[in-house]
Order: sequence, then C-alpha cells, then structure tokens
Amino acid sequence: MQKLAHIVSALDDLFKIKQVDSDPAFRQFVPMTYEPLGVDWRGYFEPEFCTRFNGLTIRGHEDVGAVFCGVFPSEIVIDRFIQQARPGDLFFSHHALDMRMGDPRGKSQPEPFIIPIPEAQLQAMRERGLSYYSCHIPMDLNWQIGTTAAIIEIIGATIVDHVYDGEHGPYGAICELAPRSTDTLIAELIAAMDLPYEEFLGAKHNELTRIAIVAGAGTRVELYEEAQSKGAQTYVTGEIRNHIDNEIGRSRDARIMEYAKTTPMSLIGTSHAASEYLVMKTQMKAWFENVMHSDVRLLPENHWWR
Repeated sequence: MQKLAHIVSALDDLFKIKQVDSDPAFRQFVPMTYEPLGVDWRGYFEPEFCTRFNGLTIRGHEDVGAVFCGVFPSEIVIDRFIQQARPGDLFFSHHALDMRMGDPRGKSQPEPFIIPIPEAQLQAMRERGLSYYSCHIPMDLNWQIGTTAAIIEIIGATIVDHVYDGEHGPYGAICELAPRSTDTLIAELIAAMDLPYEEFLGAKHNELTRIAIVAGAGTRVELYEEAQSKGAQTYVTGEIRNHIDNEIGRSRDARIMEYAKTTPMSLIGTSHAASEYLVMKTQMKAWFENVMHSDVRLLPENHWWR
C-alpha cells in the first residue's frame, strides 16, 4: 500500500506536469461538456486540476491499495472501477473525458463525441474515497513513457525526427525500423493492441523502413503531408478518416479521401482508444509495478472502435 501523495508526486515528476500550465484541449472540453448539464465540475475536481487540466483530478483516501489504468473515463470503465475498487484506490487515465470517434466499419459518430463522466459516478467516487489522476498532453509529449513512445517501443522503431509540433512540443515521431511489409506491420499493431481490424487507406509496400507515428488524434491531411515530406512511407495513428458526423468532420474527411487517392504512403488507423491504451498495458503497468510497487489492474474498453 502506498500513500496517495507519494504516487501523485512521482507521477507529477515523471510527466513534468507543471511544465504544461494548462492543457490546450481539456481546458476547453471540460467546461464545455459539464456546464451545459449544470454540473459543478469544480466542486468535484482538485483546484489545481481546474487550472492545469492534468494531474490529480479527484482526491480520495490517502492510502492507495491498487491502481487501475484506462485510456478514457468512459461510463463502462468508471463503472467497473467503482465496482472493483476499495476505498483509497486510484484510477489513472490518459483523458479526463470520454471521446467517441466512430467506427470505420460502422456508423459515423454523431455529436456530442466528447462525453463527461456522469455526475452519479463522480458522486460515487467521492463517497467511496476513490482517487483519479488524468494525464493528457504531458503523456503525449513524453518520449520514455508515453502514448506514441509505447507504439514505437512495441514495433522496435527508433526516432530520427518529429512531426506535429504543438504548443508544448512535438506529438509525433518519424522513425526508422527493420524492414517489413505494410501487411506485417498491420498484423503487429493488431496483435499488440488487441484490435478486431485496422483502418487503411493509401498504398501498400513490401519493404517499409521509415514511418510516422502519432498516437490518438493525428487525423489531418496537413499532418499526412508533413510526414510524407519527411520521407515517411507509412503513417500510423488512431483514426485515418474523420468519422465525426458534423460539418467540420465531413469536410475534413472529404479532404482525406482526396489525399488518399494519390499518396504513396500506407495510412494505418488503430483507433483513438487502442492507440492510446497501449501505453497503459505496457509502460505504465510496468512503471507502477516496478517503481511504485503497486498492485495494477487494467481497464480496457469493451470496443476499441467506438
């Protein structure tokens, strides 16, 4: 059993939480999703989280017995956490909100596609003394333990350049790897992420040695073009197409489909959820067990394409 303060301090140091003054995505998404519902989200979340939108999100009891790891705080994942956890246990996730990005073999995702934690679950976590820590941008930017770093590690690639520069640094990497075909790489990714199927556009190759990797939301033509200009033969991300059923989503998807007609790259989608959960079941599980000596329980989504 560990003290919550010790775990929080170690996570803050690992991900350099204080170097990101305010998460550029969730500082918009959290108020945008809770306030129309009349939920006093500041009353549930830690004061520092309400300005940084990373770090300790909900404070429970000080003694932590087990750490539960997931990618999104989806309703089904939080329900399993509440059912399985004991007072003081900690939920660690990448996102502070659920995100549903659609299914390439199913329906497009209607709005809203950013989903808050139901207030009944927030109340249940507080009443049971459960803690919650979310880490978004700082985990995306970490090249030792991070969302993109985990994909790079699992396929044995080496970073040689970066793509997708953000406010606080690059989110994606250009990598070199031992030669393999597009189909072999897809099979590796499917196996590592427990995917039922991939999303694919573009051309296939018999020998890939240089690829771009952007975990999560790397779904933009501008990013594909940047990767291609830096010599990438393949682009791996969460979704390749934009499946959000609104005007912006449909417009972006039309541009992607037009780009895919002529690109020489293999464009491989592994789902937003699975591409960012991989770090939880590999690097974060090992870190909690070996560094924090914690009991770790994994909370995957029931469906990755969602």
